[in-house]
Amino acid sequence: MTPKICFYFQVHQPYRLRDLRVTDIGKGDPDYFDIEKNDAIFRKVAEKCYLPANKLILDLVKTYPDFYVSYSLSGVFLDQCEEYGPDVLDSFRALAATGKVEFMAETYYHSLSYLKSLDEFCAQVSKHVKKIQKLFGQTPSVFRNTELIYSNEIAQAVRLMGFKGILAEGADRLLEGRSPNEPFVPPKFRMPKKRELIIQNNRPLPERSDNIHVLLKNYRLSDDVAFRFSDRSWVGFPLNAETFTDWLLSSGGNNINLFMDYETFGEHQWADTGIFEFVRALPKIWQDRGVQTATPSQVIDSWNAKHKNIVDAHSYVSWADSERDLSAWQGNLIQDAALSALFALEHPVKESGDTELLEIWRKLSTSDHFYYMCTKYWSDGDVHKYFSPYDSPYEAYRRYSHALCDLRTRLEEPKPLSKKHTM
Repeated sequence: MTPKICFYFQVHQPYRLRDLRVTDIGKGDPDYFDIEKNDAIFRKVAEKCYLPANKLILDLVKTYPDFYVSYSLSGVFLDQCEEYGPDVLDSFRALAATGKVEFMAETYYHSLSYLKSLDEFCAQVSKHVKKIQKLFGQTPSVFRNTELIYSNEIAQAVRLMGFKGILAEGADRLLEGRSPNEPFVPPKFRMPKKRELIIQNNRPLPERSDNIHVLLKNYRLSDDVAFRFSDRSWVGFPLNAETFTDWLLSSGGNNINLFMDYETFGEHQWADTGIFEFVRALPKIWQDRGVQTATPSQVIDSWNAKHKNIVDAHSYVSWADSERDLSAWQGNLIQDAALSALFALEHPVKESGDTELLEIWRKLSTSDHFYYMCTKYWSDGDVHKYFSPYDSPYEAYRRYSHALCDLRTRLEEPKPLSKKHTM
């Protein structure tokens, strides 16, 4: 049996923080986010990746009947499209109009909310589903958590929310020698009644699913493209479409899930590496060799219900760093302190009824802020440094803590008495 290829791309941009000084805290209502930098970075990546990559994918899905792709567009990315890149948003709408592109659901703010607040997690997922419905006319049926953070409990929470599938990292410790190219389901898990009620009260889809299916990333084949494609010291360099197809077919199984950042195309792997020509060549070769692509929903719908493997994740798994756990965001004291301080403000922010403060607080929940505070060394540290807009993890923490301190100050300000109390 020839395996189906499932192409999935993460598309996300955070709101980076401006340099709010100590002397600015409590002085009016400052902007926490660096508008000029966010605009400049978005436009740079749009010109190098989003626009040319979307044009290429649009050509391919129109040219080849059996070519399908899927995306997860974070809510903060879509907000920046509306602010800085309506042309980028239009290009994603053009892809949606083909009927051959599936959009995943996720946390709106690309956050770590599940780790701290199930109520906030559900609220962000519901908000994201509504955004996808509004912009693209689709109701997502498959879920992708922030940075593929996954566990048995998350899988069952997502099932109760109504989704039929969830994406996860095919980490070796989960697979225990098995191939990631097969159908998987989580073990049965009884959600505590209190948490189940929270989900029911915030469920974005009308009915819960009877079961949840897990698509595991084939990280070796995905990373051949996402990380190693232009590495001249790599034994597989230079990688061409024929060779990559040989590797895919020799990998076997039911479906091969190629999950990666969309910025792979043109931003991480520059155009002069040949990455766009590589992608352009794949569908023709696959068509000639009987290889089909499929969206996550199509893969799940094709699975035989009687033949699924159990993937058991008692602890959190992600696709970040060599550990593939939470240490990219929660691996040191400053990261832990920042996340705890943020969620200590959840109830005060929500009780304030101030929609502007709630939006700021939620933008501060984006996982990138904690990623920038990582203090790892060697190769993982280099990756964190590459993505960070700041000079050091401690500068990232300083800016974040100053923003959080100012937000706390605004919450503590006495509210003006209503007119009936001042008469």
